[in-house]
Amino acid sequence: MLFSGCSGSPSKTPDIAYPSAPPETAMFDTARIHDETAWTTTNTHDPAIIKTDDGTYYIVSTDVKVGGPPVPGVMVRKSEDLIHWQWVGRAFDGVPAEASAWSGGPTLWAPDVKKIGDKYHLYYSSSTFGSNRSFIGLATSDSMEGPWKDEGEVIKTGEGDGPNAIDANIAKDEDGKLWFVYGSFFEGIHILPLDPATGKPAEAGFGKVIASRDSKIEAGAVEGPYIIYQPKLKKYFLFVSFDSLSSDYNVRVGRSDSITGPYLDYNGRDLADTAYDPQFDVGTKILGGYKFDESDGWVAPGHNSILQDGDNDYIVHHARPKADSNWMYLHVRKLLWTADGWPVVSPERYAGEKTQAIPEDDLAGEWQRIVHERLIDGVVESESLRLLPDGRIGSEDSKDTWTFDGDHTLTLHWDGAFKETVLVLPSWDWELNRATLVFTGLDDQGQAVWGKKVSAT
Repeated sequence: MLFSGCSGSPSKTPDIAYPSAPPETAMFDTARIHDETAWTTTNTHDPAIIKTDDGTYYIVSTDVKVGGPPVPGVMVRKSEDLIHWQWVGRAFDGVPAEASAWSGGPTLWAPDVKKIGDKYHLYYSSSTFGSNRSFIGLATSDSMEGPWKDEGEVIKTGEGDGPNAIDANIAKDEDGKLWFVYGSFFEGIHILPLDPATGKPAEAGFGKVIASRDSKIEAGAVEGPYIIYQPKLKKYFLFVSFDSLSSDYNVRVGRSDSITGPYLDYNGRDLADTAYDPQFDVGTKILGGYKFDESDGWVAPGHNSILQDGDNDYIVHHARPKADSNWMYLHVRKLLWTADGWPVVSPERYAGEKTQAIPEDDLAGEWQRIVHERLIDGVVESESLRLLPDGRIGSEDSKDTWTFDGDHTLTLHWDGAFKETVLVLPSWDWELNRATLVFTGLDDQGQAVWGKKVSAT
């Protein structure tokens, strides 16, 4: 449900359709720590999303639990609107025998799910931390709520092999051909063709490397691949997560004319180029740890999937609250596209907002701005930003200015040295519990820029 204006809304007109209040998430809810039916977005890690033919959204995710050992089996949740989430159960009763025998992993990680033909195909990972003795398996079902039939090994790796067989993703190219994408740490991300009849690789071997990082980087990972094709741009986009899943995870992207790469970032750097120095400067970073002034902030957002839902795109990922990073929660955010064809992420979680024309008069006021610098993988804190009605930034004698295209594109000009082009949309302010305007975009060096309006002028 959307409404025009709200109590405390910064809008001076009823023209902006703001989202209404989403359900409250009880953070650090130890009272229901063992009640799975109450978890909704709690205990979600490495979420993969799918929309079924009846319009229901499902998420499958890694076996995790705060306050005790996780139950193995791949968690399943569902929603009718991407906002209200309901616990469904688990795909399996434990770790499938073949996977357990190979890896010794006590739980299942990083699933992906796709509908191939008339059946849902669930890909799961089995491994132990720090090892590439790993196993990706497949299960099939007529329903996202099961029962699931285990189809056994898709691919496995062991000591002496280059890749690491976890983090599967099934991607489709422009011609409808399926591809199997996987990998984490070790030699990085690999791709090879998939046989739709079996749901398994159509050729032997480990495939082609499409993203990698120098193994000498301390705690430096590239993992969690997810590839989409953007038909309007006629390009493929590879999303990956860099660094530690518990402290400084961040999402980066490259794009390519071919599903097999090369995938280049905003500055033309190949995501598979391990020789580039510094390695933290590769990949267009679109999401990282952040903190708005009035919040505790979020750390290690990452391991995303992407939902292409008609004219709307969403990024689905987990994140950890900075106040206690032992907990993890599901985040769904709008994914927008810049004029030059790069995905950018909303600063706020999705609450039903829609991209729309914004009255220019509503832009002036006090904002908070975050720049996700590529070389910073920790939490970035917001800084104050004042947009004056006369088009100045900060003060009446400032050389910094802003311009607006009359629709929803705002450009911040910084003393003629550089600029930030951002997209404005109405949103729900999860930190202040009210509707507001936000913006997301890139500067002319390809760094992600976020903003949130906190008060009128």
